Amino acid sequence: MSDAIKTDVLIIGAGPCGLFAVFELGLLDMKAHLIDILDKVGGQCAELYPEKPIYDIPGIPTVSGQGLTDALMEQIKPFHPTFHLGEMVEKVERIGDPGFRVTTDDGKVFECKVVVIAAGGGSFQPKRPPVPGIEAYEGSSVFYSVRKMEQFRDKELLIVGGGDSALDWTLNLHPLAKRVTLLHRRDDFRAAPHSVEQMRALVASGKMDLKIGQVTELAGASGKLAGATIKHNDNSVTKIDCDTMLPFFGLTMKLGPVAEWGIELENNLVPVETSAFETSVPGIFAIGDINTYPGKLKLILCGFHEGALMAQKAHRYVYPEKRLVFQYTTSSSSLQKKLGVS
Repeated sequence: MSDAIKTDVLIIGAGPCGLFAVFELGLLDMKAHLIDILDKVGGQCAELYPEKPIYDIPGIPTVSGQGLTDALMEQIKPFHPTFHLGEMVEKVERIGDPGFRVTTDDGKVFECKVVVIAAGGGSFQPKRPPVPGIEAYEGSSVFYSVRKMEQFRDKELLIVGGGDSALDWTLNLHPLAKRVTLLHRRDDFRAAPHSVEQMRALVASGKMDLKIGQVTELAGASGKLAGATIKHNDNSVTKIDCDTMLPFFGLTMKLGPVAEWGIELENNLVPVETSAFETSVPGIFAIGDINTYPGKLKLILCGFHEGALMAQKAHRYVYPEKRLVFQYTTSSSSLQKKLGVS
């Protein structure tokens, strides 16, 4: 097709793993375009916890989700990747050996030698609490993620949930909010024990409130929350004042069209072999949270490792006649020239 965008590699997903894949591919002279359903790069890091600290990136004691995204974008600048945001891949067709034609819901067509799926868990949506009329408050008083902590300064904040997200934001927003109430359906939490201890200490000192039960009703007009009704486990009912609600009920992950691309799936994940993280379709790779293999750990650092090995195998498809010589960035003048540091 004459209007097809041609590239060596098409990466589906612009989260941390997709971004770092650009770097590994670029070192081996492979150009990449990236497609993401979100309207910005960074994946879940930027969408769900841009200000939440991450502690397990090697060599970086602490970095926020947005900070990691910004650093990765800086790192891949020498390779000039092209981003296509707010688009979803609908169709992947084989047109050669290797060779793929990829079509998005915006009508864009790509032709490439290699496809890398780095789509996290697929497209994701927060689970909505079963509270009548909650839709009227979404985006104005009810939020499913925290993008800017300052937005919650001096708010009467109701945080609902018992996992890490609920506890983390309870602790992080407590210094900013006028008052924080944490609500969970039982007095037992799935979050890190240290976070639970900190929360209970704040409750014991009267600096925040803990309620056990479930929200059954919201009060307020014109999308502005004024309060919530809580039904407790003993069937008693109380009403609390709140002007902002943060429900953390987890995410619903949807593979979407990935399930129709002819790739073998296993429990809504993409099984791969572990020498290069290639799928059941030669030339299509899967890295990051979307893949599965024995011993898989859903860590960003593991996705970085997967991207590095993927690039080695991708080189064979893009440059079948070219011998690949392994080099280190610390000692290779040619790699340093590509990075602009020689």
